[in-house]
Amino acid sequence: MDLKGTAILNMTRVILHSDLNNFYASVECLYNPEIRSHPVAVCGSQSTRHGIVLAKNNIAKQFGVKTGEAIWEARSKCPGLVVVRPNYMQYLRFSMLARKIYENYTNLIEAFGIDENWLDVTESTRLFGSGEKIADEIRRRIRYELGVTASVGVSFNKVFAKLGSDMKKPDATTVISPDNYKEKVWGLPASDMIYVGPSTRRKLAAVGINTIGDLACAPPGFLEKHLGQWGRTLWIFANGYDDSPVTRLDFQPCVKGVGNSLTTPRDLCTDEDVRILTYVLADSVAERLRRHHLKGRTVQICIRSSDLAFIERQGQLSHYTCTSSEIAEKALEIFANSWDWSKNIRMLGIRVTNVVAENECGQLSFFDDEKRLRREQLENSIDRIRSRFGHYSVQRAVLLKSGELNANPVEENVIHPVSFFR
Repeated sequence: MDLKGTAILNMTRVILHSDLNNFYASVECLYNPEIRSHPVAVCGSQSTRHGIVLAKNNIAKQFGVKTGEAIWEARSKCPGLVVVRPNYMQYLRFSMLARKIYENYTNLIEAFGIDENWLDVTESTRLFGSGEKIADEIRRRIRYELGVTASVGVSFNKVFAKLGSDMKKPDATTVISPDNYKEKVWGLPASDMIYVGPSTRRKLAAVGINTIGDLACAPPGFLEKHLGQWGRTLWIFANGYDDSPVTRLDFQPCVKGVGNSLTTPRDLCTDEDVRILTYVLADSVAERLRRHHLKGRTVQICIRSSDLAFIERQGQLSHYTCTSSEIAEKALEIFANSWDWSKNIRMLGIRVTNVVAENECGQLSFFDDEKRLRREQLENSIDRIRSRFGHYSVQRAVLLKSGELNANPVEENVIHPVSFFR
């Protein structure tokens, strides 16, 4: 990489990062005015052991309530905490409304989760003014048109734009330019930078790197020695050399796999429990493969035990598939070879990788494929019935054995940020 050339290229770009403040909690307070003056936390269901804080308002923040902590921990800090269940469809609606506002300024919009977006407004500055002016106008429109607030970072690359949106909240614009980035950024803790999580922070601290400036000034070879190739990437980020583009609005990333997992309402302790949940997850994964006209050949399972230990195993099918029965049967085979029941199971997941378009799967044979095609046609019919009458209108008999494990994984999903690297 020509870092000097990259730096010059970056100076010509104007990148915004818009982050909707306390998003879930802000939407809940918008629709429930009576709780706006109280500390509010949006939390998962305790009955299904998803009882953690997903978002909180500013009043709850003042009591020290943190995202990711258990509800009982949050309530011990804030006895008057108002806990509400998440409404993901409402959040998706607001996310799309915010995106419609962004589309007035550029078609280079890249989502980073449900409430964050990068915008490349380099060319738009000719019509709407500076990046800071565009950011201020976007914040004003979000506040008055949607009733929530946003913080916007303005910079010459995506990494610093995101840092800017985090630096001042709520409802603020922060500009990090080629002239002031050392002053504004280098004094921040290294953990403030994207992809420096707790483990990486500890590794950096162990070698005396505590700030983003320390990271920027460290020799790249030294960082690679301690962090591998990731060390050089973080050095590039810290020095403002990131040249990753903001993807187009209509960009469709290549699907590498489809998966689903569930933390169960109670520990799984028998093969029958695993069998039930495996078919629940396989149904969900297969339906999503068919919806996107895909088939896969590699089945992965992931297991988190009752003591939170984690394993992942995989196996390959003899052919590509999008049917739940084949996915489930392979997953159960992998499970039988991987788990000895020395511990109970808290979370189970299934993923299908090695994915291709359904019309790229190869030549049909005269023997096994007739049965496979009939199975696909059957499951496509079930998809149509469920889309009209609901997920539970057609069920496997095995799932009737345990109502508490027979969930709808699609509705249980929590929406996570997508990867920075496309």
